[in-house]
Amino acid sequence: MTTRSELLALHDQQVRGTIASRLPRHWESSWDGPVLQVATPTRGFAFAQDLDDLDVEELDALIRRVRDRSGARGKAIEWKTYGHDRRDLTERLRLAGFAPEDEETLLIGLATDLTAAGQALDGIAIRETTDPVDLRRIAALESEVWGADWAWLADDLRDRIESAPENIVVFVAEAASEVVSAAWLVVIPGTEFAALWGGSTLRQWRRKGIYRALVARRAQLATDRGIMYLMVDASKDSSPILHQLGLQAVSTTTPWVWSPTT
Repeated sequence: MTTRSELLALHDQQVRGTIASRLPRHWESSWDGPVLQVATPTRGFAFAQDLDDLDVEELDALIRRVRDRSGARGKAIEWKTYGHDRRDLTERLRLAGFAPEDEETLLIGLATDLTAAGQALDGIAIRETTDPVDLRRIAALESEVWGADWAWLADDLRDRIESAPENIVVFVAEAASEVVSAAWLVVIPGTEFAALWGGSTLRQWRRKGIYRALVARRAQLATDRGIMYLMVDASKDSSPILHQLGLQAVSTTTPWVWSPTT
């Protein structure tokens, strides 16, 4: 059995180490030392590894440059941090005006262990889709679940599908033609990994096995493609379910966000 530390090392090498090569085609990226800064139609992103060699002054200057470039575009930026990053990173981000969003748990497990995660109840239909109409319905679902405007998600999913259709498969779960949940499998090309994204379910349809059924469908697809590991940045709601299914918690991840309106 692969240990937690071994899984984390694989993740850092294969997932964190390959982000630049698999961005959607409409995203623009640039490197500033160890930081990959990405501009998207919505908020920007900053991904960093190997910060340990920087002294505090160098790190602070790097964070300011990332922040100011995003500010020049009038866009917020999210710096994705991990629980095993250098210990003072989050404090340096805080001092630069960044604020944390909800912490998630990074879970990893074998795809083959999840193929029997669950089945949908009678009356729930799960199907694949690339239809722009469905993508807008998914965005509306996410907006309702999270109480915020997620309209951007439809364009994001379409961009990912058009950029690399072989690397993303979107599923919707419907009850009487209403989208009650949605999730997608994101293949990380050239690695042993795929990611389970999405999974939000309308409140009145939770605890009915839909989330587990979507995990099983994506795990079977991953297994059929020869993918070894599945990873999830899991919320506090989904983390216990995935842990029960056999995924291992290997770290945490927290987005730290700076906005020009803050």
